Parts: sequence; C-alpha cells; structure tokens
Amino acid sequence: MIIRETYLQKLRGLRDQKLIKVVTGIRRSGKSTLLEAFKHELIESGVAKRNIVFLNFEERENIHLTNWTALYDEIIKNIKSDEKYYVFLDEVQLVDDFEKLINSLFRKKNIDLYVTGSNAYLLSSELATLLTGRYIAINVQPYSFLEYTLAYSKEKNTDRLFRQYINTSCFPEAVTLAKRNENLVNDYLQSIYETVVIKDIAQRYKLRNLHNLQRVISLVFDSIGSYVSPTNIAATLNKNSNKTISHNTIIKYLEFLTNSYIIYAAPRYDIKGKELLSTNPKYYLVDLGLKNITTTNKYDADLGRKLENVVYFELLRRGGKIYAGKNNDKEIDFVVQKPNNEREYYQIAFTVNDEKTFEREISAFRNIRDNYPKFLLTLDFDKTNIEGIHKVNVIDWLLGVSHSS
Repeated sequence: MIIRETYLQKLRGLRDQKLIKVVTGIRRSGKSTLLEAFKHELIESGVAKRNIVFLNFEERENIHLTNWTALYDEIIKNIKSDEKYYVFLDEVQLVDDFEKLINSLFRKKNIDLYVTGSNAYLLSSELATLLTGRYIAINVQPYSFLEYTLAYSKEKNTDRLFRQYINTSCFPEAVTLAKRNENLVNDYLQSIYETVVIKDIAQRYKLRNLHNLQRVISLVFDSIGSYVSPTNIAATLNKNSNKTISHNTIIKYLEFLTNSYIIYAAPRYDIKGKELLSTNPKYYLVDLGLKNITTTNKYDADLGRKLENVVYFELLRRGGKIYAGKNNDKEIDFVVQKPNNEREYYQIAFTVNDEKTFEREISAFRNIRDNYPKFLLTLDFDKTNIEGIHKVNVIDWLLGVSHSS
C-alpha cells in the first residue's frame, strides 16, 4: 500500500484539534484508505480500538443506518464521558440529515471527528453554514507523480515513468490494475465515470438530458488548460443539433462537474489590475486517464496541456489558491497565492529549446513588477536562472529533487 504522506501529515497536525476534519475528493481517490491508515496510526500510538468508531456508509452492513438520530444514539451509547474517542464517518452524505448528525457529535467535547464525502454537496450544503469556522477541508486527489513512482518502485527510469503517468490513470486502484492487466483499467475508469456522472450529477440534480451533459463533458475534457467559455460551448453544441442548449445550462453543468471533483477550475486573475476576472476560467481534469474513455485520446498527444494539468494538481497539493494569470496581453499559466500571502508565478512548456518558444514563455514574466519567485517548468534537462526566473526540470520539481516552491 502506498502511504499518502502529504495527507497523513495534515491529519496528524489536526489530531485532537477542536475542528471537524472533512476529507473530500472524487470517488476512489483513496479517502477511505487514508482514514484506515490514520486509524492504524492512532492504534499504534496507543489509542485503544474500543475508542475508535469507524463507519463506511457504502458498506452493505451499514446501509440501514440512514436515520441520523438512530445512528447518533448507536454511536453515543458506547462512549464514556471520561475517555477520548475518534469517530470516522466515511461517505457521510449518504445519511439523511447528516449535517445534524455531524453537528451533534461535534458538540461532544471528548470526540475527535473525521468525515469523508465524494461530492462538494457536503461543503456547499447546510453543513458549511452550520459549522462555519469549525471544520477544515482536506481535498484528496489520485496519486501524485511521487506516489506513482512508489507504486512502480522497480522502474528506475523516471522519464519513461513520467510519460506513462501523463498518458494513463493515477487513481490508486487503476494503478494496481494496470500492473496486473492493463485491459481492465478502462473498464474501471468507465465505472468511476458513470458513477460520478449518473449518481453524483444526473440523479442528484434530477437531470433529464444525459446526452447533453455527456457532450459538455467531452468538450471540457478535450479543452483542459484552455480558457472555457460557456457561450462558445453552447455555440459549438448547437451548430449540428436540432435541440439547443443554453449558455446558462452550460454554466450549471460546469458547476455540477466541479462539485463532483471530476474537474477543477482555475479562475483568471489580472496581475496588473490585481483583480479576479469572472469569466472564462481554465479547467483541469482530476485524472488524465479519464480522457481515454470520453475523447479520442492518443498516447503522447497534447503533451503540453497534459503537463500543465499535472502541474496544476501538484500546486494544489502544495497549498494555495491557483489562478490563470493575465498580464496585459500576455498569459501566465499559473499565479499561486500562498497561505502566507506570498505569491508564485509559473510557466509550463514541454520544451523551450526552440528560441521562439523560449522567448514567448519568458516574455510573459517580463512586465511583472513584484519580486515574487518565477518558475519556468519544462522537460528540458538544464537548470538555469534567467533574468531571475528559475528554469527547472518538471520531473525533478515533482519529485522534490530540485528548487521547489
């Protein structure tokens, strides 16, 4: 089993803090396994098994526990007031009125509470209002490249492994399957995709036109790293169709997709004007393997965009808010606003060995007047400092070998 150290570190730091730990992320990204690993650490640190309550509401034996008051009574009946308890509720959104359950358990001073959910409904529902300032969200994604290398520990050629990483799936179970039988991976991804699209989106939001939703998904998956305009999507879809789809419907679909964690948005930020722009964000796909089941994805095609996708999620793991930057008429791939109010700028290119490409990537940085760090991430092997810009090999950066954020 791959130890998800990035997330475990966060959980260790939050242990016994009077906050609800809300672990979110797309289905099958490893949330339950993460909680199991943390539970194991608690036991190893001396916590008695009887002081840990662990319930997964997707498991058959827990399906009947949907009434929150009955469930609350069930949990509380074995809890003594003079001892510390750790309560884990996995896929808690499947419990009716789960917000009330969480709030009631949180009020118990001797309970340290951890919950997971596969839909941002968990945080956009009453829960966020009810518990403002009393929860902290940890967003879990499929394997980072560093975790992926641990899964393929016998492969010493990281360049070859990286090509594989950006062309295939990094869902934990998909990686395990790929090592046994690559032919099963697409079936597995198809099942995740269908669960998210049908269960988390179509059923939850009572959508009747699944065909239109699928068409929007295909277009968005095909446009990762590009500015996405709902108006343009509507125009493209309406061009060869009898039934029209409105600009507002597209906006709703994009919101549903981000709420189910299948895509993530990078809003646009005007560096010079220091303001957030409300239109045409960029979207990134939680797992590049999903492109294989919705679009005619070719191995080693569109590598620049795939590289940008990988960097986006790595920046997300490292903390901060990520924006697509606009600097006059130039575009900066990523502006990262760090929690300490520092900032970082990133340009991503497959290679800048060609003089014209090099000049294009560097010129976007030139008019930025502040002294925050600027990075040019490529697959080139040279590591240099050009006009105060750190040119870094992206594989080294992902593995923490080189100058990193």
